[in-house]
Amino acid sequence: MDLSRRSLLTAVATGMAAASMPAFARAAGGRVRIGVQTYSLRDLLPTPGDMVDKMIRECRDLKVDMIELFEPTVQPPALSANAPWAFTGGKPTEASLYGRPPEGPRPAEVLQNREDIRQWRLATPVSHFREIGRRFRAAGIEIQAFNFGLKDDCTDAEVEWGFAVTKALGINLMTASTTLSMAKRTVPFAARHRTMLGLHGHSNLRDPNQLATPESFEQGLAMSPWYRLNFDIGHFAAAGFDTLGFLHKHHERVCSVHLKDRKANFGMNMPFGEGDTPIAGVVRTISENRWNIPLILEYEYAGGSSESELRRAIDYVEHYVAR
Repeated sequence: MDLSRRSLLTAVATGMAAASMPAFARAAGGRVRIGVQTYSLRDLLPTPGDMVDKMIRECRDLKVDMIELFEPTVQPPALSANAPWAFTGGKPTEASLYGRPPEGPRPAEVLQNREDIRQWRLATPVSHFREIGRRFRAAGIEIQAFNFGLKDDCTDAEVEWGFAVTKALGINLMTASTTLSMAKRTVPFAARHRTMLGLHGHSNLRDPNQLATPESFEQGLAMSPWYRLNFDIGHFAAAGFDTLGFLHKHHERVCSVHLKDRKANFGMNMPFGEGDTPIAGVVRTISENRWNIPLILEYEYAGGSSESELRRAIDYVEHYVAR
């Protein structure tokens, strides 16, 4: 029988009430859930048509029914036209553009773009995102999390907006590439909205304010019972840390795993199976232990179309799912 990936891999539904419980690590019938970070679909941004429609169409073609919604993929495309991550090769491996702004003066056009994003956020009503959530649900696609740009230069109004958008989408999980100082500042927002924040890390070990080391993640988790880990195993392994050991220790606080493959010693992003990230071990561990931790695919290297590269990634991951 030719079963779809969706029917093979969709976990037992737990509902919104279960999703708001303190821990995500619940039995899921021995299956794992595979989703896509819509950052991976960045090649669709400059193409004609409505971005939500384009993302839905590609998810259907891939037989994927879960996404982590990357904020720029629901912003006007002009706001990210010149962003480094918007090009085929993706972000720099250490993602220095995230969290704390770079040292020194920034070009006027960069400052203007940041202000344009701020103004777009504050001028866009949450009802707009309520409709986006409805469209994905109508297409049978779950928004697992809203990936918000929670930078150090966010105003309180922007942070408030990010949580309001998360709830308008019909979910209670925001993920963010952020810093320890910003995570601390965000604690009361998460508590007031009763919404979880999944802390995403990178591999910048030079900046002690970054979420990159096991100790920094533990420091972030200790800030709030509403905090979780959006665990990027590519960055963690590239920095030389024990990925499987950390996952075993903290799996109850992991809201999702970002799957990507990077070379060791802070190496480049690679096609799945060509780097040094222990993807197979992570997938098997989650599957065999029946941990309900979604696996979120992130296509970040310089390759072909998002559809072709994600299809390759899905085939690679499925091979290691415990049957």
